[in-house]
Amino acid sequence: MWRALALFPLALLFTASALAGEITPRPARLEPGRGHFPLPPGARPMELLRSELQPGLAAEAYRLEITPERALLVAGGPAGEFYGRQTARQWILSNRWPSVVIEDAPRFGWRGFMLDESRHFFGKAAVKQVLDEMARLKLNRFHWHLTDEPGWRIEIKKYPKLTEIGAVGSWSDAKAPRAFYTQDDIREIVAYAAARHIVVIPEIDMPGHATAATRAYPEVSGGGTGRWKGFTFHPTRDRTYEFIEDVLTEVAELFPGPWLHIGADEVNYGNQSWKTDPEIQQFIREHNLKNELGLEHYFVRRVQAIVHKLGKTMIGWDEIVDADLPADQCVVMWWRHDKPQVLERALEKGFQVVLCPRRPLYFDFVQDEAHKIGRRWAGFNPVADVLAFPEPVQARLKDRAAQVLGLHACLWTERVADVRRMHFMTFPRLAALAEAAWTPADVKQWPDFESRLPGYLRELRERNVFFFDPFEPATTPEPTGPDKQDVLADG
Repeated sequence: MWRALALFPLALLFTASALAGEITPRPARLEPGRGHFPLPPGARPMELLRSELQPGLAAEAYRLEITPERALLVAGGPAGEFYGRQTARQWILSNRWPSVVIEDAPRFGWRGFMLDESRHFFGKAAVKQVLDEMARLKLNRFHWHLTDEPGWRIEIKKYPKLTEIGAVGSWSDAKAPRAFYTQDDIREIVAYAAARHIVVIPEIDMPGHATAATRAYPEVSGGGTGRWKGFTFHPTRDRTYEFIEDVLTEVAELFPGPWLHIGADEVNYGNQSWKTDPEIQQFIREHNLKNELGLEHYFVRRVQAIVHKLGKTMIGWDEIVDADLPADQCVVMWWRHDKPQVLERALEKGFQVVLCPRRPLYFDFVQDEAHKIGRRWAGFNPVADVLAFPEPVQARLKDRAAQVLGLHACLWTERVADVRRMHFMTFPRLAALAEAAWTPADVKQWPDFESRLPGYLRELRERNVFFFDPFEPATTPEPTGPDKQDVLADG
């Protein structure tokens, strides 16, 4: 059925691009035509674009046809129609639409970005701005890291101390005023994301990185190591699992998407107390667990059963690969770029995998040799390396590439204390991630992306989004940020 597009509530997404052809991410197929579709003075172009849904197309696919006579968008579903509008917006030149045929669909179904708000809190307006930028780039998974050592950022009705006590402090200031999202805030942001075809995935980190929670409720603490007191949940007490189930039940009700992320990384950094706790050591012996790692895996299995009971698919960082989990009920996020064998093992065991390796997809790494604040690991993560992914690991996927859901960038915020610096570390690398995740490998090319990048940077500037300019670095100087030394690997 033909229909004219109604006025769209997300009109802010459709400001015209200054030049045609600066479409990011680059479509799978683009064939310019002759002539143009005229736009009358004062016209709203999106109201002139006719659309129809075609069930035979994939849900995120679309075909955009602009001729002198008509502007037509055919899509496989609402998401495809939404993405087609993003492309149509970028194709506008002054007062006309150049003729073109664009046939497009994403390379990967999972195109994600993670924002850590435990270490530093940015607030609703900042998160909505991130979601707007994701939508423009056709990204569709927002991973929200809401709990960790410095702060607990989500209201849980049954456990008010999580926000009364656990929400106090940040990574750079242990006495920072408490900051968190109410459940109404969460619902508002989830709905805002859904209107942009973005699924929000909450992460409640456990059994490590649990300090904010155990500070509020010491009875579920499993202790820590040195400076990381209370780093873990207690892995043997039924009370711990009751607490976790209560928390995850409220979380699951707030986030309608199919996934729930439990973290499960870096437990060994802060579980030294397990080795000397008589209760824990007795539990290990009685349950025939090999050691503390075996107990960590026991914890993950129990929590996975809770997540499954709540009707969700559990996501965990790649440490979960060897926890003897049901592969069809879990997703692994491969983050340790220096452990490619873990990626291979995850695929061999049948897990679906999201690729998010530190090199090059951790955006807390510096993006230029001259930058001083941020991580390095035998180098840094420039925008070109982001675009080049995942080809460097393609050979390791072998015949299991279908198990790879997609790509995911992560911004840990130890050294990102304000929105300006958050933008600087994110852009334009987020555009490179979007192109790497959307554009077919045989179409994606650095020279082509580089030629379009100035137009994208110009649009960011018009929207008051700060960024790093790789062409003229002096015009976007590196903002200052906390300069405490990092210890843990993932943030």
